[in-house]
Amino acid sequence: MSPIAFSDLATAAYCPRKLYYRRKEDERSVPDEVADCRNLAFRYEELLGASDDSLADLPIAVTPAAFRRNLERARERFPAAWPELRAPTGRERLLDGRECRGVVHKVLEFDASELAPAPSMVFAGSPPEQGVWEPQSVRMVAAAKALSWERERSVERAFAEYPGHGIVRELDLTTRRKAAYRRAVETVRALDGPPPRLGDDAKCEPCEYRAECGVKTRSLKSLLGL
Repeated sequence: MSPIAFSDLATAAYCPRKLYYRRKEDERSVPDEVADCRNLAFRYEELLGASDDSLADLPIAVTPAAFRRNLERARERFPAAWPELRAPTGRERLLDGRECRGVVHKVLEFDASELAPAPSMVFAGSPPEQGVWEPQSVRMVAAAKALSWERERSVERAFAEYPGHGIVRELDLTTRRKAAYRRAVETVRALDGPPPRLGDDAKCEPCEYRAECGVKTRSLKSLLGL
């Protein structure tokens, strides 16, 4: 079987039916606003010293003070990884794994031989209060597995970056996260037609395929029985 794209695995983890409709489209380009936000992840050192006015002109989602504070916290929390986070050895690397493939935004290399390389994925949206969203977790596990396959060594951690907030998080590849990845792989492999609709779910409201899918969402009044 051909390797599965990271993006397909993440979409399957979010909603299998969404993946079904997305596969019917031509290749989608990255929106300019997403590309602009991701680009911030390669300017951390510069942005740490930027003025409030300079930061205000950039696509950040928090105040300039909060943005710098978050970056400073990341620098303090990940001293070994920080040099690579701000100036990665590998940038926008296409990795081909045994069962998945895709672009890793940063491949972090470490001098210490006992430290395995780690993938870092850059996300343009907002992070949850803790950890990462499950589709992003699945994507990170896929990236780690592809990197592990390429390097022929175990890779058991990955980084998530939310440059619009200046937030960096490290994730261990736990059994639970690997299980979610495995479910996504099985979902993609089994996709042979439109899966059942999710129904009245918060995921449906922002979905760009909602009209085509035909899912019906209820208003707040109906949910409250009013």
